[in-house]
Amino acid sequence: MTAPDAGRGIGTEHTETFGGPGDTFRILHVSTGNVCRSPITERLTRHALADRLGHVVPGGRAEGDAIGGLIVESAGTWGHEGAPMEANAETVLADFGADPTGFVGRELLDEHVIRADLVLTATRDHRAQVISMGHSAGLRTFTLKEFTRLVRAIDPATLPPLDEGVVERARALVRAAAALRGWLLAPTAEADEVYDPYGAPLPFFRSVGDEINQALDPVLTALTGVPARA
Repeated sequence: MTAPDAGRGIGTEHTETFGGPGDTFRILHVSTGNVCRSPITERLTRHALADRLGHVVPGGRAEGDAIGGLIVESAGTWGHEGAPMEANAETVLADFGADPTGFVGRELLDEHVIRADLVLTATRDHRAQVISMGHSAGLRTFTLKEFTRLVRAIDPATLPPLDEGVVERARALVRAAAALRGWLLAPTAEADEVYDPYGAPLPFFRSVGDEINQALDPVLTALTGVPARA
């Protein structure tokens, strides 16, 4: 299947394939400016994966910087291309022991969606924007809190064992979550939202960081089979 001619960041000769190579699994976090929520989510995910899987991960967003086969990145629907993350976001990451260095903001492009195996957005509006870009993104795009809710309902025993690798387990987790969508609805519309702290004082950034970290925990436990350290 060929990508639409009007796609952003994709040439007309590009052949559309979804996800990365079979030995990797790419997670894309999406917010608005890619300077607050999605950088926090990206770096907290990377930090937690490295901690649980025993990898030491350098700062930055190097293309081949996979953790147990998982590549974690982010972009913004109105991304501040080339911008650093907000200073308060850096402070929040430091609070969790995560590395904020080397981050550079990006605008969300078709190629990011095409390559992603799982897209996790801050809000329902972001989710709708990603899905509207096409590329069969609907079955692999969720808000972060929506995905957390679905993952909590999945029996880990139904996922591939860890000796088959984290990548296979991650792919199965996304399929299982997509199958549950429509059955496990949010109690309120706001329950699936992570609100934008842009321009807010540090205490609000910290509350958003806690909210993101709590939402990520069951997802990372399901992906790796390793709970967070006490």
